[in-house]
This record gives sequence, C-alpha cells and structure tokens, in this order.
Amino acid sequence: MNLILMGLPGAGKGTQAEKIKSKYNIPHISTGDMFRSAIQEGTELGKKAKQYMDQGQLVPDEVTVGIVKERLGKEDCKKGFLLDGFPRTLDQAKSLDAILDDLGVSLDHVLHVDVPEEKLMERLTGRRICPTCKTAYHVLFNPPKQEGICDKDGSALIQRDDDKPETVKNRLSVNLEQTKPLLDFYEEKGYLVKVNGDQDIDKVFQDIEKVLEN
Repeated sequence: MNLILMGLPGAGKGTQAEKIKSKYNIPHISTGDMFRSAIQEGTELGKKAKQYMDQGQLVPDEVTVGIVKERLGKEDCKKGFLLDGFPRTLDQAKSLDAILDDLGVSLDHVLHVDVPEEKLMERLTGRRICPTCKTAYHVLFNPPKQEGICDKDGSALIQRDDDKPETVKNRLSVNLEQTKPLLDFYEEKGYLVKVNGDQDIDKVFQDIEKVLEN
C-alpha cells in the first residue's frame, strides 16, 4: 500500500499518520525524518542537506528528491509506505512519479484530510501554553479549570506568536496556494481521496480505513 497523506496545518494529519502506520504496518516517512536519518547515516545527500540546513536555507529539490529516492528504495518500503510532507510542489510530484517508475511501484491513494479553513483557524488560534511548565491547553478542546491560568502552577497562559490569528491566516493561505496544484494533479490522475477531517479523530480514521480496505 503506497500512500501520500496531505492536509493543511491543524487538520490532524499527524494523528492519522500514526494510526495508519500502526494498523497497516507501513513506514510513516516524513521529510524531516528522511533528512535526519540521511544526515545521521552520513550519506552524500545527507551531507549536502546538512550544509543547507545549517545555513538556515531550504534544501533544494534535487537533494530532497535524491533523499526520497534512497529512502523509498529501502527494504522496509517493499510492503508499502506513507509519505507525509512530500511532495510539496508540482515539480516534486513529477519527480516522485519518476522515482516510483524507477522502483517499479505505483501510488495507491493520495489521502487529503480536508477541514474547512474557519475550523482550522479555530483549532490553531485556540492554543495556549504555560510559559513556566510548558503545559499546552486549548480554549475550546482542552481549557484550563480557570480561564487563562495554568492548572499546574497558576501561571498566566500565553498565546505563541505563531498561533496568533494574522500569522495563522497567512500560514494557511500560503499552504492553500501550494497545495491546490498538487490536489488538482492527483485528482486528474485518479489518486485523490478527500477525507472529512472535521469530525471525531476515530471517525476520520474509520473513513480512511474504508478507503484503504476497498
């Protein structure tokens, strides 16, 4: 089972990735993990990626694609894989097609965990954190006993800068812009399956199971 998992920030993609990985026993491959293990193993491409990352630069496509190819060629991917965070662009999607052709495998599904933008805003801007003990809360889904106060140590909770509405709105619109051409690309190829992410976590997973078991 060869899968790509897509979804905007706050859609709950990470949670579903863990559930897919443990139920279907396929490796969950995120871009960050791939970079880290290539660097750890000291591969040529890992060394190149490290140079860019150390300078705070984006790793160029040819290095990223090479690392993806190495990773998908490993033994644990023979029975399938779940790609998360790659591809991010149309060029990367076309490169992935070429990699899969070389490996003699094809995609089964591209799962898109779909949540309306206003719900994502609600999820992402509602996060609060204790500056002292770092306990995380959410104003709607996991509120403290006393509004704005940490249950554990009584500190006043804060909202991180990247959870503020204007930052979140900007991040979502950049992601939407990047994601749309990919969704169109995979829809045209017949791989795209939209899963309603605006429901209980277990219900989202049941919907994913239905797709995978058909």
